[in-house]
Amino acid sequence: MFENFKTFSYEFAGRPLTVETGKMAGLANGSCLIRYGGTAVLCCATASERPRDGIDFLPLSVDFEERLYSVGRIPGSYNRREGRPTEKAILTSRVIDRPIRPLFPKDLRNDVNLALTVLSVDHDCSPEIAAMVGASIALSISDIPWNGPIGGVFVGLTEEDGIIMNPTAVQREKSILELTVAASEKKVVMIEAGAKEVTDDTMFDAIMKAHEEIKKLLVFINEIIAAVGKPKFDYPSCEVDHDLYEKIEEYCIDAVRIALDTDDKNVRDERMAVITENVYNEFDGGDPDMHIVINEILYKIQKFVVRRWLLDEGKRVDGRRLDQIRPLAAEVALLERTHGSGMFTRGQTQVLTIATLGSLTDAQLLDGISEETEKRYMHHYNMPGYSTGEAKSSRSPGRREIGHGALAERSLIPVLPSKEEFPYTIRLVSEVISSNGSTSQASVCGSTLALMDAGVPITAPVAGISCGLITEGDRWMTMIDIQGLEDFYGDMDFKVAGTHKGITSIQMDLKIDGLTPEIIKQALEVTHKGRDYIIDEVILKAIDAPRPQVSEYAPKMITMKIAVEKIGDVIGPKGKVIQKIVADTGAKIDIEDDGSIFISGIDMNGLEAARTIIAGIVFEPEVGAIYTGRVTRIIPIGAFVEFAPGKEGMVHISKLDNKRTEKVEDVCNVGDEIRVKYLGTDEKGRMNLSRKDAL
Repeated sequence: MFENFKTFSYEFAGRPLTVETGKMAGLANGSCLIRYGGTAVLCCATASERPRDGIDFLPLSVDFEERLYSVGRIPGSYNRREGRPTEKAILTSRVIDRPIRPLFPKDLRNDVNLALTVLSVDHDCSPEIAAMVGASIALSISDIPWNGPIGGVFVGLTEEDGIIMNPTAVQREKSILELTVAASEKKVVMIEAGAKEVTDDTMFDAIMKAHEEIKKLLVFINEIIAAVGKPKFDYPSCEVDHDLYEKIEEYCIDAVRIALDTDDKNVRDERMAVITENVYNEFDGGDPDMHIVINEILYKIQKFVVRRWLLDEGKRVDGRRLDQIRPLAAEVALLERTHGSGMFTRGQTQVLTIATLGSLTDAQLLDGISEETEKRYMHHYNMPGYSTGEAKSSRSPGRREIGHGALAERSLIPVLPSKEEFPYTIRLVSEVISSNGSTSQASVCGSTLALMDAGVPITAPVAGISCGLITEGDRWMTMIDIQGLEDFYGDMDFKVAGTHKGITSIQMDLKIDGLTPEIIKQALEVTHKGRDYIIDEVILKAIDAPRPQVSEYAPKMITMKIAVEKIGDVIGPKGKVIQKIVADTGAKIDIEDDGSIFISGIDMNGLEAARTIIAGIVFEPEVGAIYTGRVTRIIPIGAFVEFAPGKEGMVHISKLDNKRTEKVEDVCNVGDEIRVKYLGTDEKGRMNLSRKDAL
């Protein structure tokens, strides 16, 4: 039945990788089933027959689709089916999109979709890497024009094993590096990393070793293309009309040079708005549809001007040197009632970050295919229209906002205190209140400020900065701290965050076909110098250390540890005991399986009361020990004494004094404090005490 069914096998980082074609999804332009160990991902590439009208970009969409059946789970939502993609799925889609997008023809306007459906997950074999490899193969064997293939690999680093390609789940737990690299045969096309303060040299070595592994994988992929690849289809080019371009360039290029030559985005935008209107009036012939064509030509003219300044004169639009950072400023404690806040300003980019501390029950629960089930630290990024001077209403965060938030989140994780050291859930929100380039890295700096202002004892301040790139043939140059225009018309946005000691995150966006080792090494060097300067001259001058205490408005926290077998006593049947403690004290109580107890709330007296009650419940008196207790009630044969919270025993009348006692009241009354010795329990489990033996 499946005449075209073929399988191809390869040993990828020590585990079997199998590619099946010609059996599934035959109506897609290109498809394959990737099996990597026990992981299986169906990868389908589809393109529309005709270009989409009225656009000046490639309409590419990449969808990494998690299916919970792949890990043997039923979704936890009300409908019991997958809904909106998880944050990790969105981030994976972005990681796969970035290396693939620059390799499409610049004039292609057909809709292209990559659907990457996870069917089975073996946690030792990354479904994300399988999907990236499968996306490259599906596009390469399809008839969709694309200048691939690429390959991808995940890299770890442990003390025992050194640099590891596609580490197993156990190795990932020990790893201080989470690096994803995508590359073609000659160049690196994508880098995404989280790290625990890894040095520049170690990071560079890991990237280079990943490229060597990818080169071997690409030999295998090219064999598949040779066996089953289709000829690429022809498409109508959407390149702008050359004659029209030359006429518009001659008409306005001098005005464009003047318009762009300023460090103020508002001035630049005002000048370009006048030029654009003049060009419309001169060249649109009364046809509003021509505005799309004209806008693309004006984009190319501005790009030409900016790149020529950089390549020929070493000149930046705002007059800075290539290694010069824009003016910086930092403030903390801007908001009275929040738990912590910090504002970081770099040129016309400005980010206000707010920290909120909560109890451990406020951790985010995760419902995806990964082994991670909750997050104690969250960072969210918002970029409203006013930040770029646009009049548009707010909407839910898109993939870009989720990606930028996750990048800043990843940057700070290595310096956060453990749950045992600082038993709080931490949420940061970065509000981009002005944007002119590199807002994600400004969010990293704002996050450091807000955490320190909130009294979170981070181990070191983290700063982030971006490096840009302009290339022409074999010529290239990098520049530090790119603003919006340089990002827009440049070839690279290489974002690096870290401490003085090392790198905590990298994200690289490219518009060209890849980077050479020399460019990568220089980008790491200049960003290290940049973040050192920001930490010393800006962040530490705004706040030199985390505050010694959390805000008076933040919840307070008490921790204690009990024996595991006592957990049931504290919770009580159907939770009645712990519910009563919460109701009586107003505290929130979190109990973990190892006996760790976290008591949180605003009122410290309530927290102490809760701790006292729990201590009493789990208290085990020592036979022969002396305790001070309070007489709670009296009966003819003795007195009941509470000698520890919730622990009550009886002193028999014969044990009240050294001499004969006629009446209990001759020795003590209700409410009296007396010293007693614990004698142990009788056959019915009742606790026996003696005042006589304690005298």
